[in-house]
Amino acid sequence: MSLLQEEREIILSNEYVDNFDFAEVEEFVRNASKDLFISHHFKTKTKMLVQPRGGFPTYKKQFALNEFFVNANVDVLPLTIDSNTRLNDYATAKKMLRLSEENDVDMLNGYPLVNHGYRTTRKMITHFNKPVSLRHGTPDARLLIETAIASGIFEIEGGPITYLLPYSKNFPLDKAFLYWKYVEKICANYSRLNEPINRESFGPLTATLVPPAITITIQLLEMLLSLEEGVKSFSVSFSQTGSMNQDIVMGAVIRKLSAHYAKEIGCEDASIHLVYHQWMGAFPTNKSFAEQLINMSTVIASMVGADKIITKTREEASGIPTKEANAATVANTQYTLGILNGLPKIVDEEEEEILTLEVHAIMEAVFNDPADTLWRKVFNSIKSGIIDVPFSPHIINHNEMITIRDAKKNIRIIKRGNVPIPDRCYEYEKAQCDLSKDTTSIVNDIIHDIGIMQ
Repeated sequence: MSLLQEEREIILSNEYVDNFDFAEVEEFVRNASKDLFISHHFKTKTKMLVQPRGGFPTYKKQFALNEFFVNANVDVLPLTIDSNTRLNDYATAKKMLRLSEENDVDMLNGYPLVNHGYRTTRKMITHFNKPVSLRHGTPDARLLIETAIASGIFEIEGGPITYLLPYSKNFPLDKAFLYWKYVEKICANYSRLNEPINRESFGPLTATLVPPAITITIQLLEMLLSLEEGVKSFSVSFSQTGSMNQDIVMGAVIRKLSAHYAKEIGCEDASIHLVYHQWMGAFPTNKSFAEQLINMSTVIASMVGADKIITKTREEASGIPTKEANAATVANTQYTLGILNGLPKIVDEEEEEILTLEVHAIMEAVFNDPADTLWRKVFNSIKSGIIDVPFSPHIINHNEMITIRDAKKNIRIIKRGNVPIPDRCYEYEKAQCDLSKDTTSIVNDIIHDIGIMQ
């Protein structure tokens, strides 16, 4: 028995898991409908795929949500996981699921997949026969991913950096890398049986003034960590920055560089896709304004040329959206995409050049770390501040990089910390901002920039 299989058997012997039948699951994946694989839809699509967010605790409510989505012409169904499962607290998730079912009140903020089990969940997924994307935020997702794939979920979001630095304070980063290495191996192994399992990185990070160079670098590194384990379908992603021009530049640079770095490690046969998240920061409480923001995000996604858009709802500022609001956003986004014909192509060569130089410089610094494996190089680079995510709560993150918006709302780096931004690029970034103000005014500007859409 291989070491990986030994590890799998230990993980799946968890007391909260029904008896896991490896042979049956393998047979299921081998014969699964192509329609369940987003990688298949990426190959055959004629338009951008639309995917909402959404997860309810009970099977009944999740099923009803999916029905609403299907009626609204959804392309990809979401399955958002509750926060107890994300923290591997299956005991509490089980208790809260029972209370949710008994009292018809949602005691969890998502679907507790491990507690429902793959046999139950598979019935729902095969019933709708649409690709499902697993949205979670879990540093140790080994058991969750095994259950997801066995259920028929063939797109797995997340990664050791993007699902740790924005969400966690103390979870050990080196452990996250090793746990996600397991996930990549499982996805790669199952990919040989049918269409590839698609892995998707979480580009928004903290969704708070993260500069494009940091977002793109982290996307590329998670892509490389995935491809080196044998994954053949990967989605890089980012979220609306607040500047249309900066989004378009990011889209162009991330496409170009993901192809470049995949080729560098001999994985040019992998298909790389681009996903765009509608605004991930604080939403306006005015629901009409929220709808305008969502529509604008859809226009930008078209200009970026994204393969998939992940939607928000007009109720975003007030809590977990209803299934009706969620479905309405899907229908509206599909409508907007349908009327967006003949958009002009915008190219900003100077901004593209600056951003490309910044990303290459950070990537080179990561590769030059003396460690013997890529994950260790990345780990050391976060530890030393070569990679620094603004507003990350994690103790290992330096939080020395400071960013602000310029007059055109572009996110600019005004203090680089240990991030090796080339001098020429750094001077260019600072030159776009008014830095003659006193410190208090600059801090007030940053606070204002965080809530820019409210």
